Amino acid sequence: MTASTTHPKILVVGNGMVGHHFVEQLVTSQFACSITVLSGEKRLAYDRVHLSSWFSGSDASDLAMTDEETYQKWGVNFELDAQVIDIDRINQTVSTATKTFSYDVLVLATGSYPFVPPIPGNDQPHCLVYRTIEDLEAIETSATQSKVGVVVGGGLLGLEAANALKQAGLETHVVEFAPQLMAVQLDPQGGDLLRQKIEDLGVTVHTQKATQVIEAGEDCRYRMVFADDSYLETDMVLFSAGIRPSDFLGKKAELAVGERGGIVINDQCQTSDPNIYAIGECALWENRIFGLVAPGYTMARTVAAQIAGGEGAFTGADMSTKLKLMGVEVGSIGDAHGKTPGALSYTYHNQPDGVYKKLVVDATQKHVLGAVLVGDTSDYDTLLQYSLNGIELPQKPESLILPSAGEQPALGADALPDSATICSCHNVAKCDITQAIDSGCCSLGDVKSATKASTGCGGCTALLKNVVDSELEKRGVEVSKAICEHFDYTRQELFHIVKVEGIRSFDDLLAKHGSGLGCDICKPAVGSILASVWNDYILSENNLPLQDTNDTYLGNMQKDGTYSIVPRIPGGEITPEGLILIGEVAKKYGLYTKITGGQRIDLFGARVDQLPDIWQTLIDGGFETGHAYAKGLRTVKSCVGSTWCRYGVQDSVGEAINIENRYKGLRGPHKIKFAVSGCTRECAEAQSKDIGIIATENGWNLYVCGNGGMKPRHGDLFATDLSTETLIKYIDRVLMFYVKTADRLQRTSVWMENLEGGLDYLKAVVIEDSLGIGDELEAQMQLIVDAYQCEWKTTLASEESRKRFRQFVNSKQTDSNIQFVDERGQIRPATEAEKMAGEARIPVEVI
Repeated sequence: MTASTTHPKILVVGNGMVGHHFVEQLVTSQFACSITVLSGEKRLAYDRVHLSSWFSGSDASDLAMTDEETYQKWGVNFELDAQVIDIDRINQTVSTATKTFSYDVLVLATGSYPFVPPIPGNDQPHCLVYRTIEDLEAIETSATQSKVGVVVGGGLLGLEAANALKQAGLETHVVEFAPQLMAVQLDPQGGDLLRQKIEDLGVTVHTQKATQVIEAGEDCRYRMVFADDSYLETDMVLFSAGIRPSDFLGKKAELAVGERGGIVINDQCQTSDPNIYAIGECALWENRIFGLVAPGYTMARTVAAQIAGGEGAFTGADMSTKLKLMGVEVGSIGDAHGKTPGALSYTYHNQPDGVYKKLVVDATQKHVLGAVLVGDTSDYDTLLQYSLNGIELPQKPESLILPSAGEQPALGADALPDSATICSCHNVAKCDITQAIDSGCCSLGDVKSATKASTGCGGCTALLKNVVDSELEKRGVEVSKAICEHFDYTRQELFHIVKVEGIRSFDDLLAKHGSGLGCDICKPAVGSILASVWNDYILSENNLPLQDTNDTYLGNMQKDGTYSIVPRIPGGEITPEGLILIGEVAKKYGLYTKITGGQRIDLFGARVDQLPDIWQTLIDGGFETGHAYAKGLRTVKSCVGSTWCRYGVQDSVGEAINIENRYKGLRGPHKIKFAVSGCTRECAEAQSKDIGIIATENGWNLYVCGNGGMKPRHGDLFATDLSTETLIKYIDRVLMFYVKTADRLQRTSVWMENLEGGLDYLKAVVIEDSLGIGDELEAQMQLIVDAYQCEWKTTLASEESRKRFRQFVNSKQTDSNIQFVDERGQIRPATEAEKMAGEARIPVEVI
């Protein structure tokens, strides 16, 4: 697309998160201009904040923030792998090695680069950095040839990098020059507790270590020699010791640059050349570089507004942060070190539970200056609002961090001023939310779409919901918690009704407690509840109308209308005979085969009428349904454990098989995945699962409520060194409490984040039995276990059930007019485009 020459040419150098946000803001403003983006990488913008999710199953497409089709739709010109080498300010052009681009306005969003300390030997193979997707690929490759990895740097990025190495299965160490971890964000006590928690997770931390040289090792590839003459051997060195602004172009173009780097900008983000702006980590504002994405987004919005003829100014940014590092909750707000003259502090340190909280207030004890939270960040949102908005503290400020200080004042939505920032990523204030509601938004989803609040890091979701609900109620809009128009109850309430009243069908529930005929929301939800409570055959006459397409045909429908076949392979363990049988089935029916991340074998391309015959063969061979179509337990992934691995300390395969066989009949609000690792090297990636189990020399560590879905989340460490009996008891209670109390289609991660009290509350319910329902939860789970049946085996035993899989109601004949194409040596159903192009073929059907 060639833009009209009458429109100003906006040239953007850099397409990271901030550069892309600028483009998005300018496009949204509908300002008539020509936009060209030069990306130094071979792909468009992606999410650097969640890079570590790469090692728990994400790929480049999961991290992508845009794509070429979107930019083309927006009319944005772009060049990939376009490294800019020169700026001609007089002629207003920018040059790459092969092209020259003219501009009216130039926006530099070149970001930063990793700082690699000048250590002799730092340029050897397997000495890497952690910044781009290419870096991740290099780390992944190196990890396959390494056993031990060391991260140089114990700040935010360093601990993220350590998490990446740990997920890659390496023995992981962190080397930090300072006396503590995260020295910028945490005080010494908070840093010490964080170190303890990180080390409990199997990462060794070395502080006050200055590396002098990286030389050849004896037991590992390298030896890192420290200034105190101690040393550490490793196979890989990953530098994550901070960042430096990518200001090369600014220096070459003779723009004003700070003494320690960074392109100098004013409040409008203009450089010393008024036609050139700089945003993000390459920009220096009042001698400060802002290394978080939220300030970069604010700069991007400021520049977009300036170009579009509006107003706006960058006046600095709050650098408070809340995150999870390897499952450990950490929060830092404002003046965390209490350096403000006259500052006073309150501290709460619970060593047994691993919780540390520090509240820093001004000399008058009326306003929050800062805070440190380690092990529990449940107070973060409240403290941040006190800090950002100058809200006067309660009479006893310590009540904000103490768990049992009498009345602990909660800062509700109504207490926040209109100027309160709700979403810092997209700079959405409370007034923006109220304005969106006044403009017609009637739900949380509407507000998210209109304002983009909670679509960045997602940390403000709970607060956003509180504000939306409060504002809707003020306007007389009833905030209904009903599951749908047919039932004026939540899913949790319906679960309770079904169980207490012994209701076993949708019709009975509707007659007693609902109205109308039901819908696509309540029918599957009630079907799931009935399965969770009674575990009856889901395709019985009563239950069949409640199932979606996948459950109806006991298989996942694919985009071409065929179905997948997924036999259960508990723990990933399979006999040669089993492998041969699956291969024979695939070959006979011409199915595409794929080994999944959950250690199962998927067979794709089966017609509905073929499903019974295929499953009859598999069940006769000893297989069961893998429930790949179900909202329930999918897989229990395992490493080889102590049976084969020289690092294994427990039989992870045997435990995974036992666990999968126990919970394979469980259905819940959403799919559930497990993993069992035989040691802390974590080869089964247990911490990215709903239930993760990691072997120790003394038993099992239990992690809960992680997932690798659209918003990856590490599981939280729930209990350590458990016996197998206690492990099963805790899992029974966690899962059944989830099934009882979660909303429909709610993953365990979201469920726990929405629990009042979060992880600590869940621990109290499960471990301490604070609600007195522990025995009931275990008994309910045992009922599910005892009532298990393979749904395909039950279906095949009934000729009436088989009839539903025929393609024609009154005939057993089939329509085999499905065209296929070759796919790397296998066949798969052809797309419409392939059919039109004549690339498809029709195989001879095997009878």
